[in-house]
Amino acid sequence: MKLCHITFFSFSTFSFSVLTFNSFYRVRSESCSVSGFKACREKMRRDRLNDRFMELGSILEPGKPPKMDKAAILNDAIRMVTQLRDESQKLKESNNSLQEKIKEIKAEKNELRDEKQRLKAEKESLEHQIKAMTLPPSFMTHPPVIPAAFAAPGQGAVNKMMPMTFMGYPGVAMWQLMPPAAIDTSEDPNLHPPVA
Repeated sequence: MKLCHITFFSFSTFSFSVLTFNSFYRVRSESCSVSGFKACREKMRRDRLNDRFMELGSILEPGKPPKMDKAAILNDAIRMVTQLRDESQKLKESNNSLQEKIKEIKAEKNELRDEKQRLKAEKESLEHQIKAMTLPPSFMTHPPVIPAAFAAPGQGAVNKMMPMTFMGYPGVAMWQLMPPAAIDTSEDPNLHPPVA
């Protein structure tokens, strides 16, 4: 990069020295007089602009020699900035969609955790029920006799003898005598012949 140093020897004399740090740039070793100071400043400004364009061209296409046409360099820069902006927008959208998916997955994970806890509690409850069913009972209780007057509707008695099943013996019918007040026995001689 070219730098211009101004050394003041007196108020009327200016001397300029041009230093070059990179061999790629042009070396200009011309001095400017007091009358050409404005032109010299303009030339230095143009040189700085040209250096910036060369730097921009080398950044846009690394490894290739930089273009000399300023319009082509600006077009490449505009294209590159537009492309980077589009990529940035796509990455933002992708990031937002991934954040939404993460939220959904976390919600689903919480639901699965709750369901797992519920199933675990249900499993423990079923295991307790199975253990209670497989334990032999220490004593057998006789079920209470329910008179027909207090029986549930639809359980009308048609005979003095009614089959009953006990809780301890499923599938085995036992006969229980029904109280005579619960059954109408006035038609028995007509409906049932006497047994000798």
